[in-house]
Amino acid sequence: MAAAGAEAQGAWCVPCLVSLDTLQELCRKEKLTCKSIGITKRNLNNYEVEYLCDYKVEKDMEYYLVKWKGWPDSTNTWEPLQNLKCPLLLQQFSNDKHNYLSQVKKCKAIIPKYNNKALKPAVAEYIVKKAKQRIALQRWQDELNRRKNHKGMIFVENTVDLEGPPSDFYYINEYKPAPGISLVNEATFGCSCTDCFFEKCCPAEAGVLLAYNKNQQIRIPPGTPIYECNSRCRCGPDCPNRIVQKGTQYSLCIFRTSNGCGWGVKTLVKIKRMSFVMEYVGEVITSEEAERRGQFYDNKGITYLFDLDYESDEFTVDAARYGNVSHFVNHSCDPNLQVFNVFIDNLDTRLPRIALFSTRTINAGEELTFDYQMKGSGDISSDSIDHSPAKKRVRTVCKCGAATCRGYLN
Repeated sequence: MAAAGAEAQGAWCVPCLVSLDTLQELCRKEKLTCKSIGITKRNLNNYEVEYLCDYKVEKDMEYYLVKWKGWPDSTNTWEPLQNLKCPLLLQQFSNDKHNYLSQVKKCKAIIPKYNNKALKPAVAEYIVKKAKQRIALQRWQDELNRRKNHKGMIFVENTVDLEGPPSDFYYINEYKPAPGISLVNEATFGCSCTDCFFEKCCPAEAGVLLAYNKNQQIRIPPGTPIYECNSRCRCGPDCPNRIVQKGTQYSLCIFRTSNGCGWGVKTLVKIKRMSFVMEYVGEVITSEEAERRGQFYDNKGITYLFDLDYESDEFTVDAARYGNVSHFVNHSCDPNLQVFNVFIDNLDTRLPRIALFSTRTINAGEELTFDYQMKGSGDISSDSIDHSPAKKRVRTVCKCGAATCRGYLN
């Protein structure tokens, strides 16, 4: 059974980033310098607008309540519009005010008359929450891009609600074995090809076809394993049989969905059909542990477990706390991504890497999805789902909205 996080959690340590702000504010309040957190003699008394909190008009003069970057809220001041040189923040303030009033209008038949000379407390409160959310999401985005080891950039966007960066999740680039599980990440042999596309290469040694064509697109049917060249091969990084190991090449955006599915992932560039998009990574656990965790996840209406059942059913990938961008990819009964088993340095058939390839051309701005019931074998039939009494679980309703929707994720 294949699964990912329907209500995905993010990869960021919130307390560390919040404490940095607090330390900066304390330093400025006590007139102390600290180079490690960016407070020096030169900028100790600097004032930079972090965001705008409120608005009023007095004697025909427009004022905004300013939150100063690195300073506590107690130092917020009302500043005349003519003194503010922050057009982007002013535009964000205006947009947030408009969005809030639009939401109120949708919920109420009668709208109280808007006072152009001052904001109602509820409006100002919403604007501050959006400003803080925007800053937190930007920091999370920066952290994700520091941690990733692939070419494609990661962006974060939430124009739907006030949800900020999820906590208790850690971004990783490869499998994280649970205690007691050993991952051998060093191949014992490699090819000596000068041109892996034409010579007898690693796939041939494994008894399968080379997975890719000259355009780096997958050409084998679902269920066929991919054997890429490994660290012992003589070929270089430009070898046509090194695709998954190069990582995600596309810029992707983690965004808040408007259909109740939490976070999702969309591509910011066009992806050609049959192209490698991303790997699915997480914590590798035993199937027994996966059964225990599965009961807990099902009761919460979420699903994170991906069985590594290419040849056996000993191990499962759990992306609940550890994972990469694929952790945020939502389910669809009519997906645009297909699962393949991949072997590179670790040739243990019980522990394949999981790669997601596009099934068709995916346009910029389109959400990426895969079928949580899809196996590396390509099997998504009802026979592949275990409904035995011993494993009977709470069923999670599917929200994909596809014409072929099966109704449930499990």
